[in-house]
Amino acid sequence: MERTVPRVASEEIELYLRTYYSLLRATAGVHIRTLVEAHAGMDSLLHHDAQARTPDMSALIYCLLRLPSVIPHVEEVVLGQSVAVFERNGMDNIESWQEVNAPARRRRCFYDGESTLACLIASRSDIDDIVPMLTALQIEWNKLHRLMQSLPAAVDLKKADNDERVQEEVAAALAMSLEDLQRLASIWGDDFTERLQDIARSTVKFRVRSLDASLSAYRKATHNWWDRIEAERPDMIERPLYFISSNTHSLVNMLTGFALQHQDELIDYVETSDDADLREEWAGIQEEQVPSSRENFLYYVLKKYCQTEQGRPLQEARADVEAQCKILRIPSKHSFDLEAQVFELAALDVEAIDPRLRPKDVGFLKESDALILNVDYPLGLAAYDILSEVSEHAGELLGVYILGKAATLNAVVGDVMIPTVVHDEQSRNSYMFGNCFDSDDVSPYLVYGTVLDNQKAVTVRGTFLQNSSYMDVFYREGYTSIEMEAGPYLSAAYEMYRPKRHPIDEIVNLYELPFDLGILHYASDKPLSKGKNLGAASLSYFGMDPTYATSIATLRRVFERERQRLKAGTKLPV
Repeated sequence: MERTVPRVASEEIELYLRTYYSLLRATAGVHIRTLVEAHAGMDSLLHHDAQARTPDMSALIYCLLRLPSVIPHVEEVVLGQSVAVFERNGMDNIESWQEVNAPARRRRCFYDGESTLACLIASRSDIDDIVPMLTALQIEWNKLHRLMQSLPAAVDLKKADNDERVQEEVAAALAMSLEDLQRLASIWGDDFTERLQDIARSTVKFRVRSLDASLSAYRKATHNWWDRIEAERPDMIERPLYFISSNTHSLVNMLTGFALQHQDELIDYVETSDDADLREEWAGIQEEQVPSSRENFLYYVLKKYCQTEQGRPLQEARADVEAQCKILRIPSKHSFDLEAQVFELAALDVEAIDPRLRPKDVGFLKESDALILNVDYPLGLAAYDILSEVSEHAGELLGVYILGKAATLNAVVGDVMIPTVVHDEQSRNSYMFGNCFDSDDVSPYLVYGTVLDNQKAVTVRGTFLQNSSYMDVFYREGYTSIEMEAGPYLSAAYEMYRPKRHPIDEIVNLYELPFDLGILHYASDKPLSKGKNLGAASLSYFGMDPTYATSIATLRRVFERERQRLKAGTKLPV
């Protein structure tokens, strides 16, 4: 039998984990400086140059994109599962503080305007995300502070935003290229010169505190999340349900067809836009010089347009169309950030939906009593709690479909990987299952990438918690993708059809599930190529290609399953 369970451990990573979890037991919290040595010693793939004197720009930018912009002014980061947890620990009404967000990480955070940042977390995975990022940022920020002391006194940092000579002087002092400095400028925007002054002025000294480390606190937070959904759709407990974990834009765009119905206004916006890349892409699509999808392009433009003052009326019109189609958006409240969406299949305007979803007549959807519950892709172990909660309280689950980003060990950014084996570092299980998707389901809708089916994925504990020797074992065993959610989802799936908790450190057969199961990953970065992570670059518009290809495959699967169910006469009364 093929060896399926890699026996792999990194002593350096395990030391790092033991160090910060043991220190987090202290009521006063952890000074990040006590973790710097263990962090640097693990030689993380995301932080290659932690021990170098020169800055690791990929690691720095990765952290800046995933932490709120106020982070340089923060001294203490406090973690809790709900507003109630903070209140029980003497931190009343944190929701009255300034709510702050990060560009590339969904997490509800509140800043007191002075030195404290309160973060609402959903699982232990948030700790494994936040602590290494704070440590990496402190290492890199303090490197820049030391280097900044060599900047000639005559250089005026207040001119750094528009004086290229000043920028060249600053880049030289910080031992980075002018291009890297300009990347920092694009992230910091109007705060660029202020941030440079902050770096020159002082180091950062973070402290992190966890208010409640109990599993029950995470479960309560998840239960509160579900209560809001059930309050909005009390019939959820009796309607057949398709569960999808993806994002909050692709399904809505395709199931309303709103952007396609307003393409004239969107094209006018593109043709008068200052964004030369948008104009060039649209011209290429018109002239058939680029193979990009017209529909995907319009969905991308809709998002940008609705963020402008000019596009605000269209945003309001989109909300009206969603209401007519009984599409319900349910944002989180008083707990972790995880928006849910409920779609009633019978209420969809079948003439308006994306044409790629209706190669056949989809009028049968009007007879459906089924719902789609779509959740914004959670982080790590939160996936287990979310699916467990849904399976316990919702009606009959007809399908579970997981779409999301993954790092790739040997594919190309933008490729789609379809696993049939997932090794989960949380449970140490290797799950083998029949993925309902194959290459033929996705390939017709993927323009730029390649679809790789029959693949093997590894679910890791955190983005920083891998190093080259650790990943080399998986690479040699034929694993192609690295992500954080598939394993926890499969642990929950096991408990949806077996009368016991999921096992630990076993090979687990999930071939006999009584519901449809599909997992699609698209490659977002290459950790074994130095600097090739999402701190070094962004998928931007081209991330739309695999996102929509996988979303189309998922919705077509749901439609076909529903067609078969209704044809078989198993429709439940509404």
